[in-house]
Amino acid sequence: MNDLIIAYHYQQSIILMEKVIIFSAPSGSGKTTLVKHGLSVVPQLSFSISATTRQPRGEEKHAVDYYFLTPEEFRTKISKDEFVEFEEVYTDKYYGTLKSEVERIWKEGKIVIFDVDVKGGIRLKEIFGDKALSIFVMPPSIAELEQRLIKRNTDCAETIKTRVEKAGEEMTYQKHFDKIIVNTDLNEAKVEVEKIINNFINE
Repeated sequence: MNDLIIAYHYQQSIILMEKVIIFSAPSGSGKTTLVKHGLSVVPQLSFSISATTRQPRGEEKHAVDYYFLTPEEFRTKISKDEFVEFEEVYTDKYYGTLKSEVERIWKEGKIVIFDVDVKGGIRLKEIFGDKALSIFVMPPSIAELEQRLIKRNTDCAETIKTRVEKAGEEMTYQKHFDKIIVNTDLNEAKVEVEKIINNFINE
């Protein structure tokens, strides 16, 4: 009987871990804040730490917010096929999802939640298919997005200009996502995120 109970719980964890949730958005849309909210209210979720070659911002920590790698380290991992997906967003500025991260979370019997760039989000949806819920977070407007990036005070003016230009292109990809959240009011967006995630988990 104990073996049957163990087998049942193992099967349930397999069913659970097959689901993944993907958040993507133009930089400054509030995506990371909404991901952190989802993690705080839905215990079945576990955050997939992405790898990147960009420098830490603010109080970001290695192996907590990102795995911060040099371009050479990142390219070595590419050559060893260690990524589920990766993108060279700008020259020598890579972002990617490590296979080891997904495996770590699945071994815990939890649902993976991704915080990735837009093209990475589309690729992850293609990889995981119906087992994935992809969410695109939209700013109210490009002008509002620019103001948020300026107030964040983590990037220079040239970087902000580049991010704003890129955001215009990224917003054209929203049709590739399952759900779109326009983050005009953060509290309302949090409520919407919680509802969408719980509906997906309970399907």
